Amino acid sequence: MTPLRIVLIGYGPVGARFVEELLPAVRAGAVALTVVAGEPVEAYNRVLVAEYAVGNADLDAMLVGDQEAAEAAGAAVRLGVRATRVDRAAHVVHLSTGEALPYDRLVLATGSRANVPTLDGVDRPRRDLSDLERHPSTLVARDDDLPAGVTALRDLEDAERVLEAVRARRRIVVLGAGVLGLELALAAAHAGAQVCVVHHGPHPMPRNLDRGAGHVLRSALRRTGITVIAHSRAEAIGFRTDADGTRRFDMLVTADGKQVRGDLLVLSCGVSPRNELATLAGLRTAVGIVVGPDLRSWTDPDVYAIGDCAQVVERTDETAGRRILPGAPSGLIGPGWRQAEHLAAALAAEAEDREAGAALAPERDAIVMLKAEHVDVVAVGDVSAEPWDDDALAPRRRVAQWADPEHLRYVKMVTEGGILTGFASVGMPRTAAELTLLFERRAELPADRSLLLRFDGPDDDPSASADAFAPETTVCWCNGVTVGRIEESAACGNATVECVGRDTRAGTGCGGCRGRIAEVLARAAEADGAPSLTA
Repeated sequence: MTPLRIVLIGYGPVGARFVEELLPAVRAGAVALTVVAGEPVEAYNRVLVAEYAVGNADLDAMLVGDQEAAEAAGAAVRLGVRATRVDRAAHVVHLSTGEALPYDRLVLATGSRANVPTLDGVDRPRRDLSDLERHPSTLVARDDDLPAGVTALRDLEDAERVLEAVRARRRIVVLGAGVLGLELALAAAHAGAQVCVVHHGPHPMPRNLDRGAGHVLRSALRRTGITVIAHSRAEAIGFRTDADGTRRFDMLVTADGKQVRGDLLVLSCGVSPRNELATLAGLRTAVGIVVGPDLRSWTDPDVYAIGDCAQVVERTDETAGRRILPGAPSGLIGPGWRQAEHLAAALAAEAEDREAGAALAPERDAIVMLKAEHVDVVAVGDVSAEPWDDDALAPRRRVAQWADPEHLRYVKMVTEGGILTGFASVGMPRTAAELTLLFERRAELPADRSLLLRFDGPDDDPSASADAFAPETTVCWCNGVTVGRIEESAACGNATVECVGRDTRAGTGCGGCRGRIAEVLARAAEADGAPSLTA
């Protein structure tokens, strides 16, 4: 049997999961797999780059790939090599080394790059087709060149620049108040750096939080020592010249005239999919590379995309004729991992001439958690509705809201026919955990919503909640790991969060569940010092 030749471009956490899931077919000789990895290091979890940037995580703890195991199975892993062009007619990928890799199936897991906002003083190259054709060597699979003292936070080189500033207790200016920017700001402040967050919205995390939750979060940030400047659109950066002649970032200038001085400017203004290879190859792109629910390109049945670069849109007569397509890549690690697992299973089935499994299930709204010490934020769904909205416009929708800004606590719950469709919680971790459980199960909230507030009360005993520790309750959302699976792992001698992560993958995604994993482990060992397999 001739093996199915699969070339994977991109070796981040999603690409690494695809490789891991495909290895049985590689060992069996059904698949010949080649991995093209632009970075010269083993695949690592980019979600934890902020932790690495402040010295709270080392690279070993971030690694999610296993090059040695992949090569032992028969795969070829090319670290530090870039794909520069895809020739779809010849079924060949051209590499920065001058080599050409033939393929039967091409999988793009090229991820995303940090957005560089329009700032006077910072070059922002375009990546449309004409520019890519004129300057492929500088635009394809390369990040933007930024001035000294300005960085994004997407890879290890970025993190090293931030770590140097943190260790020197320099002043760090973070532009943007999304989840990743705030996680970095909080971690850096906790490590002793001076931190200022500048954003143009009315409150932090505007995509996830309503006004009330956002303002409570802003107060929490300020109490940690972070300066927060809202309603300020960045317009330019000013420079100073070092003794060695280097032109370096000195200040951020906003449209309303503020001059925010610092030693390092960290751009945290969202991300954009790395589409340039697909664009040059003539594949349909929108925000990301356009694929169907089977993750196959609309343009070429032999090309697939997964992870941050993939925009899943079902092709219909209506969508096929649209210039602007709905949706965008999720940008979250959990959905990317599920795409990798699904596609690996489908391609393995094709290579082994057997029936593929069920179609990839649509993703629900992703739960967003801000991971930081002493600042607990959890949100999911649309929480823009207000308690006093006109019921006639949404007769089955109800909104419950509770706020204690003085003590930095807030929760809003939005239901449709009693079923929780969205919530935002700040400073109420146990209430958020209960709401997460209800959201997962599509369960009805109690008629008296105030009953949920007791979970963060002084008399609450978390171990008394049977549901929170029921075997089927999901703990790790990124990997779908339940309480029961963690207890099984504990019974096999995995007594720490790190050991459970290596055994089950729990906690190796966004990291927001690590506290819950520790609770399950502690409860499993309570009775007589031996882990229990029952909740």
